[in-house]
Amino acid sequence: MNKKVSLKDIAKAVGVSTALVSYVLNNKEKEARVGKQIAEVIRKKAAELNYQPNQIAKSLKSGKSFTIGLIVADISNPFFANIARTIEDEAKKNNYTVIFGSSDENAEKSQDLMDVLIKRQVDGFIIAPTEHTEAQINYLNASNIPFVLIDRYFPEIKTNYVITDNFKAAYQATSHLINNGYKRIAMIAYKSNLIHMQERIKGYTMAIKDHKVKSVKPLLFEVAYDHAELEIQKQIESLINGGQTIDALFFATNTLSIYGLKFLNNKRLKIPDDVAIVCFDEGDAFDFFYCPLTYVKQPLIEVARQAVKILVNQISHPKQDETQVLLDSDLIIRESSRKTK
Repeated sequence: MNKKVSLKDIAKAVGVSTALVSYVLNNKEKEARVGKQIAEVIRKKAAELNYQPNQIAKSLKSGKSFTIGLIVADISNPFFANIARTIEDEAKKNNYTVIFGSSDENAEKSQDLMDVLIKRQVDGFIIAPTEHTEAQINYLNASNIPFVLIDRYFPEIKTNYVITDNFKAAYQATSHLINNGYKRIAMIAYKSNLIHMQERIKGYTMAIKDHKVKSVKPLLFEVAYDHAELEIQKQIESLINGGQTIDALFFATNTLSIYGLKFLNNKRLKIPDDVAIVCFDEGDAFDFFYCPLTYVKQPLIEVARQAVKILVNQISHPKQDETQVLLDSDLIIRESSRKTK
């Protein structure tokens, strides 16, 4: 069995002190004023020798587990999967490992995940909170456990958060449809009191109100998370067969848009000839759809980077003030919402 490589072995191979190696491998070279070139040499040699730090000893010395708990609605959703990937990469740069969990928009499951991760002694949390979890967030605050909320937050609770401007993004998306000549624009969203969904609905309704086009009236349909696909089918079916015809659909999430597109395709409705489409967030399945879709592109990488930065800073400086970040999204305009003839 090969002998485990130590800091002393790396120091001997490079020709520097063990203390210098320790500073570099703990990302403290700036504090010790270690030059970039020698720091790079030390890291390269550590990789060559397959150096593995003793995490137990490291945790005992620092009082940290060097783990972060990440709780999102659904880790299989491309939106959260992409955020999680960047969070993992950014955490690694700071010597942290990430433990993932999906709440499935269920408060009880969120509580179970939080309990397990606290028992695992994570140093902090990054959370996309679900409905009715205010008590969980208040508990973290009261227990002085560092955390950052992403995607959603609770306005009445003072916390760190990194979110996008959902109102502005929905307003721009709806305005784009109106400016392209669409007049009967329906929105399909989740039934939710969470701020991000409410802000998207407000952006949609306000855009229609502000444009003052008499023939344009808001048509909002809300579906339950657990039965979204079936309820979307019923809503679209009622629009097709009922008196309220539509010429455009705005989906509040990528999952809702996939359910809707699947049903529209089964009904042989052409996009955008029969109905235009705009949706929030992109999805892998969109690449296989015959018509390129217009969508709101949220800055997922920046959300993840900011969340890790804030959390790591709070872990190191527990008494710092809350940091709240609001980011803009981009509307990616494609064929599914082209101008009407």
